[in-house]
Amino acid sequence: MKSDLHRLMAENELDAIWVIGPAAHNPPMVYLTGGGHITQADLILKRGEKGVLFHGPMERDEAARTGLITRSYSSYPFAEFLKEANQDRFRASVLRLKRMLEDLGLTRGRVMLFGQYDAGVAFALFDALQKELPELSILGDVENKVLQQAMLTKDREEVERIRRVGQKTVEVIDLTADYLRSQRLKGDVLVDAQGEPITVGRVKRLINLWLAERDLENPEGTIFAIGRDAGVPHSSGKAEDVLRAGQTIVFDIFPCETGGGYFFDMTRTWCLGYAPGAVEKLYEQVLTVFHAVSSEVRVHGHFRDLQRRTCELFEGMGHPTVLTQPQTEVGYVHSLGHGVGLNIHEKPVSGLMASPEDDVLLPGSVVTIEPGLYYPDQNMGVRLENTVYLAPDGKIETLADYPLDLVLKLKG
Repeated sequence: MKSDLHRLMAENELDAIWVIGPAAHNPPMVYLTGGGHITQADLILKRGEKGVLFHGPMERDEAARTGLITRSYSSYPFAEFLKEANQDRFRASVLRLKRMLEDLGLTRGRVMLFGQYDAGVAFALFDALQKELPELSILGDVENKVLQQAMLTKDREEVERIRRVGQKTVEVIDLTADYLRSQRLKGDVLVDAQGEPITVGRVKRLINLWLAERDLENPEGTIFAIGRDAGVPHSSGKAEDVLRAGQTIVFDIFPCETGGGYFFDMTRTWCLGYAPGAVEKLYEQVLTVFHAVSSEVRVHGHFRDLQRRTCELFEGMGHPTVLTQPQTEVGYVHSLGHGVGLNIHEKPVSGLMASPEDDVLLPGSVVTIEPGLYYPDQNMGVRLENTVYLAPDGKIETLADYPLDLVLKLKG
């Protein structure tokens, strides 16, 4: 949690955290500011002190709402640094950053860098700054021991925000199901009242509209894939594909609050009108594993143990899995789930190679449970997914739910 940050900084011998970039679609900045319309900022959190947010003068009100100490870039007039740098704009930028750090008394020690910036510019800028302040080490969190570790557990406010996104997501899933059910079949093709085929692209445009109406967005896209594409786990679906009866549709939706806030993740698999026998069998197997593994989630358990359990269950049903065939592209081909928060994929992780400290299901974790089976050459794939919260009292709570029915019966 955010309350753990200063402890994590001490454990990693850090003197400060430095976050750069906008306050939207920038998880580290959103985490420490709450988000908002700040197009560019530098946030410096010294260990044991309150954070300081450097911001543009036009965004002073947005900056003030963060509750942080604020300082406008206008207090560091660029013209003065240009003069000092003999009109070299890059060097002037470096000198201004140096002055900002000097004003914070941060000219030596270890600083960890987070946020979003053009990679080439950032490399040049911080390399030059390091030379200006040789006693200051500017580091990257290559082992994700600080912010990602803090984000691993959520406080009550964060959980409620994820829950609200989940409730709105369920509304969009229900609207999508109702829209599909209200159409009719022409042969095996789903068509509208005018006889025009319903396509994946058409459905996705409606999903985007319904999300926007609920102040949600999907920066990572939406998976709505039918037939062969349903058998390729991260195929998002081809816009031109026509929806047909009896083919599996994997609908994986993972929106976030507008502006790059908290995410939610849910998957359902549908067949329009009816499900062929082979699809029904595959679906029942995934559903069985989904219920079995969901019932075994425990606070302080290891996520990778649940991944191994999932593999063993599927192998007992005759399917290849990544446990004994790591390179398989059919059967069970991915990990069981992941943490969810300001990133759609966070700690804890469930892969079989996960380190013990990265896969522990701690109190306050929010994770997905999403087993699936995939056979693209047979034009079918099935995945089921819920997002669950591991409460401090040990209770496992599904944050939002939706029926697990396979077949969508058509009203027409």
